[in-house]
Amino acid sequence: MTQGRILIVDDDESVRRFLATLLTALGHDVASAESGEQALRRLEESPRPELVLLDLILPGIGGLEVLDRIRESHPLLPVIVLSTEGRLKTVVDAVKRGASDYLTKPFGEQELTLAIRNAFEKQLLRDEVRTLRRRLDAGGAGELVSGSEPMLHIREVARQVADTDAPVLITGESGVGKEVLARFIHAQSGRQEGPFVKVNCAALPQDLLESELFGYERGAFSGALRDKPGKFELAHRGSILLDEISEMSPHLQAKLLHVLQDGEFSRLGARRSLSVDARVLATTNARLAEAVASGSFREDLYFRLDVIRIEIPPLRERRSDIPLLCEHFFRLYADKYKSAVRELPPDVLEAFVAYDWPGNVRELENAVRRYLILPSLKGSLPVRPEAIVAPAGPGPTIPGPPPGSGPAAGGSLRAVATRAAEQAERELVQRVLEETRWNRREASRRLKISYKGLLNKLKKWESRPGGTE
Repeated sequence: MTQGRILIVDDDESVRRFLATLLTALGHDVASAESGEQALRRLEESPRPELVLLDLILPGIGGLEVLDRIRESHPLLPVIVLSTEGRLKTVVDAVKRGASDYLTKPFGEQELTLAIRNAFEKQLLRDEVRTLRRRLDAGGAGELVSGSEPMLHIREVARQVADTDAPVLITGESGVGKEVLARFIHAQSGRQEGPFVKVNCAALPQDLLESELFGYERGAFSGALRDKPGKFELAHRGSILLDEISEMSPHLQAKLLHVLQDGEFSRLGARRSLSVDARVLATTNARLAEAVASGSFREDLYFRLDVIRIEIPPLRERRSDIPLLCEHFFRLYADKYKSAVRELPPDVLEAFVAYDWPGNVRELENAVRRYLILPSLKGSLPVRPEAIVAPAGPGPTIPGPPPGSGPAAGGSLRAVATRAAEQAERELVQRVLEETRWNRREASRRLKISYKGLLNKLKKWESRPGGTE
């Protein structure tokens, strides 16, 4: 099986023969050209090369001119230039003109292999970035930016419940994207042409929150000079998002319960009730069941809201989403800030994938914005590429990946995301096993995988828990 067709451009027959023999042995399909003119013709033949090894000293058309023509006709084709010692200025010029890498003759087999592998991986990264851009463009407004299994499941659940009028309770840590999911549900529903109204229940004093939610009549209180509709009226035939609903006072909880039960409410100072048709979506980063147990949240309201509950996992448990989110935020803010940065460097991306993000997606978004504005200040980022070490937890542990294969190791975007996803899965399994005291059947039930599937994962990771079944 070939690993990519390579075009060798060199006027020295012995060099062409040596490189062709070596690359063929490594599994590459090889084509050769002894001049710039012949190389340009080879580029139009089928199958076309996927990489070019280009000597800078050629008869006729020089190597730099060949490079310029390749960049014009095949701007995405990787080119590795070959030069002799003492031609540093020419090499620098070639890199500025778009060469992917350079090798100085004489070079060893290992140097050549590494340069080729790096060139192919950079090309793969560019291809995947373009794919991500197409996916983001296709997603449009209200689309979730994610590719991880937990979020794909959440997206599917959200699609299924979107067309119902049942309340949806969205839980998760601060910054995980609860509002984004709420907007996605609205956009997928039959109410998408109606308004989407957001109310932050923690941002206003409770007396102001009541008038904000339900409105007031003229003369209802000092300063009420005219009628004002509330957010529920503004959300008629649409959706209303009650953000941080756990912060709502018991008095307002009772009024909200009445709206959920009967679809009616009264403005402050009004003598009559108003009917409203608004789908209620609620979010919280608190544990409402504990709030009910402590008496700070009404049990009847909790059960009204808890018809459909969706919990969004923190970003550290779905690391494979980080490259997609980085690309999304990069494209969102690069033009806005007129940033000179054209892409996130691999070390920054890998550091982002490995970092735990206590502030979740919101913190990641701010980090990308900060880098676009101040790319020279990597120290201003929440994590430095060279300082990523995962602390070992207490008790039995599931072995991690071998040194050099973790998220901070080199590789393509796909490889980084895959390693990150596996590491996140390993950490999740480890935590659930510890919570169940290594009862593997209970752990498999909580993880929603088969018992045999869990055993296979543990065997793969060479775990020796010595627990119960």
